[in-house]
Amino acid sequence: MEPAPHVGWAFFPLDEQLGLNSHALTPRGQETLVRLATWMPFEPARELLADLMGIEVSKATARRLTLQTGGSALALDEAEQEWLKQELPEAVSEADKQAISADGAFVHLVGGEWVEVKTLCIGEVSRSKRGEICSQHLSYFSRLSEASDFEQAALVETHRRGLEKARQVCAVQDGAMWLQGLVDYHRADAVRILDFAHAAEYITEIGQEVTARGGRLPKRWVEGVLHRLKHEGPRRLLRHLRWLAARYPGDTIQTDLAYLEKREGHMQYPTYQAAGWPIGSGSVESANKLVVEARLKGAGMRWQGYNVNPMLVLRNAVCTRRWHETWRAAQAKQVADRRSHRQTDSQHRLTQALWTLASWSVRLARLSRPQPTAGLCAPAPAPQPVRRPSTAYSWRKPFLRRPASTSVRTPEPGAKK
Repeated sequence: MEPAPHVGWAFFPLDEQLGLNSHALTPRGQETLVRLATWMPFEPARELLADLMGIEVSKATARRLTLQTGGSALALDEAEQEWLKQELPEAVSEADKQAISADGAFVHLVGGEWVEVKTLCIGEVSRSKRGEICSQHLSYFSRLSEASDFEQAALVETHRRGLEKARQVCAVQDGAMWLQGLVDYHRADAVRILDFAHAAEYITEIGQEVTARGGRLPKRWVEGVLHRLKHEGPRRLLRHLRWLAARYPGDTIQTDLAYLEKREGHMQYPTYQAAGWPIGSGSVESANKLVVEARLKGAGMRWQGYNVNPMLVLRNAVCTRRWHETWRAAQAKQVADRRSHRQTDSQHRLTQALWTLASWSVRLARLSRPQPTAGLCAPAPAPQPVRRPSTAYSWRKPFLRRPASTSVRTPEPGAKK
């Protein structure tokens, strides 16, 4: 028996009801594969899927399904961002006291370029049983984008967490200018706190530069000035640093001192601690490692720029424990896209069929016209007589003329000679 001919791809409605796709994976198998590939590289995820569920897929399939899911989730976030900017809906209040922190981590692209992925961390501020200030219920938002674009894109997460409705908000971060713009965009009245560890780096660098220029500082000088900064504030410390800068002049000391003086209002650590605010941005530092570097900065990893944000959306979902919500939304988006594509394709085929039918109708109408009767026909032209060659034509030499005859013509009677 001869094999049946290939009929091409077709849509079966039961496949959509069962959640089946072109990769012959059940919905549960596809979700497991994508979730594993969100935590680990594609090849280990494929191997672990085979060991856990007995489903064999290729590395390319794992990569394609994961990035497709991330792309659908990213498209939903972008659509929600545009809706929020146009409609300006009121956010739901989630907590009275919130803290935000933002920072960047670098990712290696295929072309060799290193780009900065920005991450925003939002948490609720509370005290533990021991009375320690801590941040709970952390959520993350990461994107590879410019600072101005990141400010607007983060509106999706800040609105979901009800940042604008919180009674009190603090922003703990370093002194980068784009971070100040981020706070101005989302909560301009937030208490701005310079990360204590960041300030300690500048103070330590000043001490090292003074020692390199021959100055003699106490052995535990750094610990002493940092303790004073934390419990007394920056006024006395800055006065001491100005004295060192005048005695040991140098560009590094002057630059670091100017940086700290400019942010004196953000280093009122005794006041912040008394109000129950954190003074360190450890939450966003941990987010850089957990969300970005743990998956996108492995040994030998190189990413295409357009694949970074789809993966970051999935990383935000699993690290914030919002996976099921993100997965269901992404799957609904893919189903809607497939349905729209089928409708568009059906409309295109219907249009082509209508044009073909119209063209054949015109042809059939022309063929079905009655032929004119014989009485109304114009008389046929008379046949032309067939011209025969003269006697002087030679069949043997058709291209040569026969010479004129030399015979003497007999004159007619009565003609003059």
